[in-house]
Amino acid sequence: MDENLNTEVADSLQIQMKSLQKRILELETENAELSSRLSKCVCKKIIEGNKTPIEHTERQKYDENGVKNISKKMPDKSCNKTMALHHLPKRCIALKVMYFGQRFYGFASEGQMDPTVESEIFKALEKTRLISGDKKELQYSRCGRTDKGVSSVGQVISLFLRTNLKEAAINGYSGEIFSEESCGAEIDYVKLLNRVLPKDIRIMGWSPAPIDFSARFSCLSREYKYFFWRENLDIEVMRTAGNKFIGEHDFRNFCKMDAANVHNYRRCITSFDIFPCNERFEDDELWAVKIKGSAFLWHQIRCMVAVLFLIGQHLESPNVIDELLDIETSPRKPQYIMAPEIPLVLHSCEFEGLKFMCSSDARQALHIHLEKECRSYKLQAAIFNEALLSSSCALYVNNQLNSRKTKKESAHVPLISRPTEPSYEERRAKLNAGGATKKTPGFDTSMTM
Repeated sequence: MDENLNTEVADSLQIQMKSLQKRILELETENAELSSRLSKCVCKKIIEGNKTPIEHTERQKYDENGVKNISKKMPDKSCNKTMALHHLPKRCIALKVMYFGQRFYGFASEGQMDPTVESEIFKALEKTRLISGDKKELQYSRCGRTDKGVSSVGQVISLFLRTNLKEAAINGYSGEIFSEESCGAEIDYVKLLNRVLPKDIRIMGWSPAPIDFSARFSCLSREYKYFFWRENLDIEVMRTAGNKFIGEHDFRNFCKMDAANVHNYRRCITSFDIFPCNERFEDDELWAVKIKGSAFLWHQIRCMVAVLFLIGQHLESPNVIDELLDIETSPRKPQYIMAPEIPLVLHSCEFEGLKFMCSSDARQALHIHLEKECRSYKLQAAIFNEALLSSSCALYVNNQLNSRKTKKESAHVPLISRPTEPSYEERRAKLNAGGATKKTPGFDTSMTM
């Protein structure tokens, strides 16, 4: 009987041993499969590149007794995340940007002043992990370079962003333009960025773009609006004068000259209009000048508007436009103060083939946000108006006391009779004499206002 029992135990142990051997083979097969997958994993390549093996990283979690060590810091993952982004597929995207420029030191972030619109946009792009690399690697470009205080509802920038359409990427970069239907699976760039951007900057839409697209050089035209209160301006005479700008002219007398970097001052204005807006204050009405052209010089719009205001006040004749556009008779710009920057808006930028999109959720959120901002600014206007009404009595008494005193207005000096700035040729001669012909890196004055 003991012999039978020993035989049964031996058979049972043999069965268990065969089962364990089979399990060992299964685990070895599974281990080989996992090792194969791990060798292809981006995370392992990144860790190996940092000379931080997975086994070593795991060992750091425990002490010599096998107890988990929570006091030791884990390796910084921020670098790994950035490196991982390089391996993700990217595509060329154009973004339409709106911003209220009052608090910004212009759009471009190449100067030393901060904040700029561009710097805020790139903070949002980095926070949402849509980009990796510098502007050159991203092939970044902007359509217009607006100055301090200038706003926009139609600025356009382009760069390579992370994409969900992995199958469309070629070597990580895609330049194909896909149908609107296929873009339904794409990242909602508008919604994602608007969640992290400051309230005075918003993405209005996005569009796929060709791989060789440039927001600056692919732009067909740019349109600006300049808002102003009519007061006593003669609108019809301003309209007559403004139409003289249409066509290709040399606008060196209607800009801030940068002789070191800009040598061609001929620009083409394709349309000019002046019209009322649906906004009133007491007996006054808000109007706007709309100017469209292929490109503009530094401060060109503000200089053009400043001269139009002098014409609207009957201080200058509309013919002064012809005289200032004739650089043979007027080679030097007369000294005058250009119009303020706050009322200037980059309204739109025209491109061929781009179709800006916005999801229904993003569009609704954008509408709610802009409506909220409008209400907020109208409330602020109401407060200032209340202060104005409160000061009316004191102002009336003050006017009564000073009614016998007459203020002598300074006589207007015609533009053509005013002191002038140096001509382009004189500026170039001075630069050559001083050896100061070096260009400012990356500075483009053909689009600044």
